[in-house]
Amino acid sequence: MTNARIAQVFEQIAGLLELHGASPHRVRAWRDGAQSVRTHPRELAEVFRDHGRTGLLALPHIGPRLTNAIIELVRTGASSALDRLRGDAPGLLEAVPGIGRCLAARLHAQLGIETLEDLEAAAADGRLAHVQGFGPRRIAAVRDQLATRLAHRHRHTDTRIPVEVLLAIDADYRRAAAAGELRTIAPKRFNPRREAWLPVMHGVRDGWTFTALFSNTALAHQLGHTRDWVVIYYRRDDEAEERATVVTEYRGRARGQRVVRGRESESANLAAA
Repeated sequence: MTNARIAQVFEQIAGLLELHGASPHRVRAWRDGAQSVRTHPRELAEVFRDHGRTGLLALPHIGPRLTNAIIELVRTGASSALDRLRGDAPGLLEAVPGIGRCLAARLHAQLGIETLEDLEAAAADGRLAHVQGFGPRRIAAVRDQLATRLAHRHRHTDTRIPVEVLLAIDADYRRAAAAGELRTIAPKRFNPRREAWLPVMHGVRDGWTFTALFSNTALAHQLGHTRDWVVIYYRRDDEAEERATVVTEYRGRARGQRVVRGRESESANLAAA
C-alpha cells in the first residue's frame, strides 16, 4: 500500500463527501490529509511498521480518524469509509471473519440475529451451537472477534449516542428520501444495472456527525427491507466511528414502531413516554 494509493483513496472519499453535501470542513480534512500523505518522503506503511500509530499521528493534517483509515488500508488494502460512501459496505454480520453472507442469513432466519450484540449473546448462551455451520472452533473464533470489536462500545456505554437522536435522524432521512431531496448513489453490490437508487444524507445533530443511508446488505435485499432498514454511521469529536441500524419492529410491545437494533427497550420506552 503506497502513499500514492492512500492519497488517491483519501481524494475519492473527499470527492464523494462533497458530492453528498457533507460539510466543507470534513471534505477539506480528507483533502488536506491526501496532500500530506502524497508529499511525505517515506512510505506510511514503513512509518506504521516502525513507529506504530504514534508515528502516523505525528504527520501534518492526520488526526485519529485519518490515522485509522491509513492503518486499515495498510493492513487490509481496503477502506470501509470509501465502501460506505459508495454504498458497498457489507452488513455487520457478513463482515465478521468466519461468518460471511450465507451464515449471516442463516443466523437471522433461525435466531433473529441482526447486530453484533445479538451475536455476542447467542455465542454466550449456547444458541449459536445449534446453528448449522457453527462448530466449537468457529464459535471460539467469533467470540474472539466480538471481544475486540465490542470492547470500545462496552467501555463507553454511558456516552453512547442517545436513542432519540438516532430515531430523529432516521425520521429525517426517510422523509427526505421519500421526497426525493437527497443525492443518490449507485452502489456496486447487488446492483447489476448500476442504478443510482441509494439516497445518502450527511449532517450534524446535537453534536454528532452522521451519515445515513438505507441498508444495502444481502439480508436486506433478501427480506425486502432495503427501504426500511436505515444504517446510521456516527461519531463525536475524534472518537471512533460507530454504527447503528434503525428498523420497523415486527414483534413484541414495540411492534410497528421504529427501533434501534440492540437498543429495542430504550426505543420502546421512548415511544411510550
